[in-house]
Amino acid sequence: MSASRRTVLASAAGLAFLGASRIANADAGLPPTPYKSEVFGYGPLRPDPAGLFDLPEGFSYKIVSRFGEPMSDGFTTPGKMDGMYAFPGGGDLVRLVRNHELNPADIPISAYGADGALASRLGADRPYDRLLDGKPAPGGTTTVVWDLRAQRMVSSHVSLAGTSTNCAGGHTPWGSWLTCEETVEVGGRRTQKAHGWVFEVPAGLNTPADPTPITGMGRFRHEAVAIDPRTGIAYLTEDEGDGRGLFYRFLPNDRRKPQSGGRLQALGFAEGADADPRNWTGRYLDPGQSRPVRWIDVDGVDNPDNDLRDRGHAAGAAWFARGEGVFWGDGELFFTCTSGGPEKYGQIFRYRPSAHEGQAGERDAPGQIQLFVEPRDADLMRMCDNIAVAPWGHLIVCEDKDKGSVNFLKAVTPEGKIYTIGRNAHPGDGDVGGNSELAGCCFSPDGTTLFVNVYRPGMTLAIRGPWSRFRA
Repeated sequence: MSASRRTVLASAAGLAFLGASRIANADAGLPPTPYKSEVFGYGPLRPDPAGLFDLPEGFSYKIVSRFGEPMSDGFTTPGKMDGMYAFPGGGDLVRLVRNHELNPADIPISAYGADGALASRLGADRPYDRLLDGKPAPGGTTTVVWDLRAQRMVSSHVSLAGTSTNCAGGHTPWGSWLTCEETVEVGGRRTQKAHGWVFEVPAGLNTPADPTPITGMGRFRHEAVAIDPRTGIAYLTEDEGDGRGLFYRFLPNDRRKPQSGGRLQALGFAEGADADPRNWTGRYLDPGQSRPVRWIDVDGVDNPDNDLRDRGHAAGAAWFARGEGVFWGDGELFFTCTSGGPEKYGQIFRYRPSAHEGQAGERDAPGQIQLFVEPRDADLMRMCDNIAVAPWGHLIVCEDKDKGSVNFLKAVTPEGKIYTIGRNAHPGDGDVGGNSELAGCCFSPDGTTLFVNVYRPGMTLAIRGPWSRFRA
């Protein structure tokens, strides 16, 4: 069931909160945590005896891999597991390409071991960049091969090395992962090169990828990217902590080779810079409301002065409040803004491209952006981050709340109704009364398994259950 085929009924007011619950896990040392659902979904969460991840009755998880475990290539499984996608691996196998949001200070939790000694196993040309002391920059990706039938790991290896702060990304129609650096690190301070790029990692590689940045997609604090398989146009989010980021699109010269260059543009509205979809001080968009958009060319995309977003906004592009996950659905895409809305609980937008997207005819029939979800209750959903579209059209949403909070795995129906799938019960990052964000949600190609990352201490989970049992 596609969200594009259903009428959006969500409203910011008059919500009927169904299945309101409190759960506690004394063994994990976490306080009772309230959560709400607007529809039944899969039912209330049940405490996990292992104190790791709470799920509804009938659901279970397996740990795919953990931070610190040795990998098949001799490296160590890195920490800070973030964006991820599941590619077909042949037969019962799936290939998970997974980001690690490691910055230059994170060598001790990188693939190179606590002292960085394993870095010598890398070929000299494989790291994109090195720190000033010569060690490879610790960010990058790993690839895990998982057997869906046996529910066990087959292999794991480093698949991109020498990058920084790899946050989220997106899959391509031709079978690769685009990993995004959420940083504008300047060369010569901690690293030898500038960072803030998108890199491509072919899913089938068993060795580290060629670390060539896709410079045409711009240098900024990238979060995620989604590609329209019909046109090859890439849509990109920007995660700026002050809530002043843009939403971009990249028109490639060659739709299967983004490295060939193209045009970068930012989304705006007819009102120009006065339009403010964040809804912080006024209400520019109501939930369910759509507005036509216009796309504004931005130049100087290498952005050495870190002013790309300011120049784009001055030209008429709209601010979005910490753009996060973006995912392509059925002829449309969805993206999240972690701190959007009057209470800054977050927003989910839906973009429906023009029938003439990226062509001259789109002026007469422009694309439309809709405020799909804007929760007004923190127990319903807060700080939405990574996102995926399930095979049956629902959105899967990871929370990334403030430190000291408890993060849930949420979902949204095609009508814009929110329900709860899971809860991170692991105390995780060492903050009293809180746990780690969730990230990297994605389904196996056969739709049986939902993969999700626990950012800290670093675990990838494979969740199975009666997905067809959803109740409205």
